[in-house]
Amino acid sequence: MAYTLKYPVSQWHLLFLILVYISGSVCGSIRYSIPEELELRAVVGNIAKDLELDASQLSERRFRVISEYKRQYLDVNFNTGKLFIKETIDREQLCEQSLTCVLMLEAVMENPLKLYRLEVEILDINDNPPVFQNNELHLEIFEYVSAGARFQLQSAHDPDAGTNGVRTYQLSENEHFILELKTGNKQTVIPELVLERPLDREQQSTHQLTLTAIDGGSPEKSGTTQIIINVSDVNDNAPVCEQNVYEITTAENVPNGSLIAKIKAIDIDEGLNGEVAYSLSDGTADRLRRLFRVNSQNGEISVDGIVDFEEAKDYEISVQATDRGPHAVPVYCTVLIKVVDVNDNAPEITVTSNSSPISEDSPLKTPVAILKVIDRDSEERGNVHCYIAENIPFNLVNAFNDYYTVALASHIDREKVPEYNITITCRDGGSPPLNNHKTIHIQVSDVNDNPPRFTQPSFTMYVTENNRIGASIGSVSAFDPDFRENASLSYSIFDRLVRGLPASTFASVSSANGVIFAHRSFDHEELKTFQLSVLVKDAGSPRLSDNVTVNVIIVDQNDNAPVILSPLTNRGSEAAETIPRSADPGYLVAKVTATDADSGQNAHLFYQFLQPTDESLFTVSPETGEIWTIRRFGFKDSPKQKLVILVRDSGKPPLSSTVSINLAVLESNTENASNIGMSGNSEPWMSDLRRYLIISFSAISLIFLTVIIILAIKIQKGRHGMNDCCCSWPMLMQKDSRHGIHKACVNLQSQPHFTGVHESDTLPQTVQYEVCPDTAMNDLMFLKLYGPAAPMINIKTGSCVPQENGKTLNSAFKAMIESPETYGNRHRDLEQSSIERCSSGQYGIGLLTSGKNEVEPDPRRLVEIHSHAL
Repeated sequence: MAYTLKYPVSQWHLLFLILVYISGSVCGSIRYSIPEELELRAVVGNIAKDLELDASQLSERRFRVISEYKRQYLDVNFNTGKLFIKETIDREQLCEQSLTCVLMLEAVMENPLKLYRLEVEILDINDNPPVFQNNELHLEIFEYVSAGARFQLQSAHDPDAGTNGVRTYQLSENEHFILELKTGNKQTVIPELVLERPLDREQQSTHQLTLTAIDGGSPEKSGTTQIIINVSDVNDNAPVCEQNVYEITTAENVPNGSLIAKIKAIDIDEGLNGEVAYSLSDGTADRLRRLFRVNSQNGEISVDGIVDFEEAKDYEISVQATDRGPHAVPVYCTVLIKVVDVNDNAPEITVTSNSSPISEDSPLKTPVAILKVIDRDSEERGNVHCYIAENIPFNLVNAFNDYYTVALASHIDREKVPEYNITITCRDGGSPPLNNHKTIHIQVSDVNDNPPRFTQPSFTMYVTENNRIGASIGSVSAFDPDFRENASLSYSIFDRLVRGLPASTFASVSSANGVIFAHRSFDHEELKTFQLSVLVKDAGSPRLSDNVTVNVIIVDQNDNAPVILSPLTNRGSEAAETIPRSADPGYLVAKVTATDADSGQNAHLFYQFLQPTDESLFTVSPETGEIWTIRRFGFKDSPKQKLVILVRDSGKPPLSSTVSINLAVLESNTENASNIGMSGNSEPWMSDLRRYLIISFSAISLIFLTVIIILAIKIQKGRHGMNDCCCSWPMLMQKDSRHGIHKACVNLQSQPHFTGVHESDTLPQTVQYEVCPDTAMNDLMFLKLYGPAAPMINIKTGSCVPQENGKTLNSAFKAMIESPETYGNRHRDLEQSSIERCSSGQYGIGLLTSGKNEVEPDPRRLVEIHSHAL
């Protein structure tokens, strides 16, 4: 280590010794010794080498020297690693006259975090000469003072410490006085003037002496003051202090004006020569004069400033007592003041290093901050206890002496708590205790520890068919609780096969916002639904992902018109049908059957006349497409009728198709002849049949009305579909006709040999039925009499058919029961007319059976069939 000094190097070579001591604390300590007043940029030592550090890494690792003083006296050259003088160090200004003067510094290095204690001892040099407070000292000595009298002189003040302070005094040569030195309480040298030969005022009234103060520095420095002695001739007694040394104790921070001591001196003279005046001695330092005041009348010493234990633990003052007589000789009393500490300083907390932010995956015991805590009070009161009050994942560890480390105590999660305000509380051991707080802000940096998550377990999207290519069909959304790039999401579609084609041919997804776009125009009739798998990834490292299933449903549009299946037309020509002129009201003329490729309401079809020849002759069921007669044909009615049927769906807008039916009316001569031939085969008992039918009809109607009321109540509570292909009992089906055709119902009493049972919640009755064959007939509505030769009635032609046609008619009747709406209002009127004609002997009437001839029921058991009104 090299210094540039203005003093000879040979005199200071021992002052440049560097003491480096690495303690067993957290990192270590190093100690240097340098003289004061070194020039700026003078090198103190190579701290990088002494700490075994690489000088090239000092700047990168943020090496710095922290001082607790107001000035930064030392700094480090990051290129060479040398510690140099940044500001001139004046030991007297820094440590006053303390025997030791040490700069306490801390050297901090980060990445990783290390702390070193740096102690720089400031050695005193003799740069200040001794100085007397007054250039002249006036003494009055009576001429009769005997030899050996002592007179205390003012001491010189030297700001330097130790051997560089005042070492001795010298008195100029004279005949009457010699100089003696005595040691004070703090090893200070106090000069005393001793009268060696009595004075004679008549020979010499004034004596002028020179007092020289010499320090112990090398080279020596000195200061002088003049002592002027006036020889007087009265007041031969000086005051005498009751005690030469007064020891008193006072607490620090006592209020101004507080009395702390009282000095008393006695003068045996009388009058003014015996009145004593008190004052601080001439050699009292200005700092003490600002703290203490002496009452000149009674010698009371009071506080005139702030007494601080942390600045000085004791004081020594000299009180001068002088009588008021002429030629007064002062005496001096020493007052030793011991200051008692009070707990008036809270602990001071200084953050020397802060490692914020800290990663959320940091291991336990990772240090995040280093604190220094000091208390200026005495040791018993400055016993400081520090702690973290909050329930947070950090703890406070006492590293060494006054240093604490804030370390990670448990695992942290940025997604739960992104930052912490750590409040450190330090409390001293005083009474009452004082405490202080320091808050450290620690941010938690993110790591990619959370995969993205979709907001729903699956997504369902609806797209109307015939959509525009490239149009949005919906969006998926996901979230990631991580931060910045770890929460930056991108979406993509798994390019797997969908219906045998790559998923990319169906749709794509925006990687930025998850919006899904169609890549084709969909057709509900070809594809009703398909699934996509969407993947979401974050931008972290490593990248985390999640996937979700997207169900895409193609919504139907009304883009298909109804297609008419029957009646069949020949190459677009009109259909042809025939009807006998004798057809009764409710005769089934034809049935229009159509289908629609759409679904739902778009495929719900309605039938209506577009151009009927005569609106009073025909009606069409809007739901089944069945065309019925409303009334009988008259002679004025045209033998050729044209019916134009419109079939429309329920879409918006509705689509429709039409079919034309040319209806030819056949004359009924053949039918009448057949009826007359058949009437000859009537049995004799047929004359009473009308009476039996009326009685049976009345009884059955009463029962049926009761059943209707019961069923109406139950059906009102819960109605289930009853459009089965089988006939059931009891069944109520009712619909109004546009031309006032009577309401009808079907009431079928099944035979015991009919098989099958159906049970329902809303219809708990046992219903017997027989499965109807899949056949369609236009001529139905007949009755059968159980007998050997009961003829059957053909309602379509109005003629009776032989018994051998029974099985065919039974099959037709089953078809009627299978679709009661197919056979409408024409049965009701036809029933009554048929009964009347058969009862008059024109036709045979029999009971409808299941077509099984092996069981013969009672001939008088009848079943009454009511046609179902549209």
